[in-house]
Amino acid sequence: MKLKQLLTLSLLAMPLMACSSNRYVDETQAEHVDIHYGRGDLDRLAKGMVDSLNESKDLAYIDRSGKGEDKRIVVYFNNITNETREHISMGLIRDEMLAQLVGGRFRFVSGEAGQDEVGDQVNFQQNAGRVDPAQAQAFGRQLGADVVIYGSLRDIVKRDGRSLETMGSKTKDVYYNLALRMDRIDTAETIWAETKKLAKQEVISLFGR
Repeated sequence: MKLKQLLTLSLLAMPLMACSSNRYVDETQAEHVDIHYGRGDLDRLAKGMVDSLNESKDLAYIDRSGKGEDKRIVVYFNNITNETREHISMGLIRDEMLAQLVGGRFRFVSGEAGQDEVGDQVNFQQNAGRVDPAQAQAFGRQLGADVVIYGSLRDIVKRDGRSLETMGSKTKDVYYNLALRMDRIDTAETIWAETKKLAKQEVISLFGR
């Protein structure tokens, strides 16, 4: 009788065990670390680059004709390419860095998406007949960038198979390298370059996958 009751309870519990749990989490809370690129890696890489840019003594200002009194470096932030084996949105790193840098020691001009939005709005103000001509914006007054920032994220993956020395476990090491540089547009000279690295390891026991 007891065995029959136990089997019945086990069958009833199986659907509950298969259910998943979903919830919001605090975005500042440390995430569970695994071998794959995640939120914590994004935060570390972006912050490291922002700190390097803000602390560099060589990036205090660039003066040239037409800049007026504001000598802060005008930056065009180009694309960061993903050269890893994972599907990683590099726009997240760029957006995180911009959010931390805008309003500080640099000035930023619109990227490709921003230029499309700005162009559409100028065309509307100039041609739709709905905006006071005295207040309508016009082309030809945008800031000219002094420098361009660009770079890439790369990875190196190393796997060690099971062996007697490792008691049947196997390991996977992933090394991420984010490299960015800043080049002057007038001279093509590189005036800042930085790399930030992350190393992660996964150990799978004898009875793991």
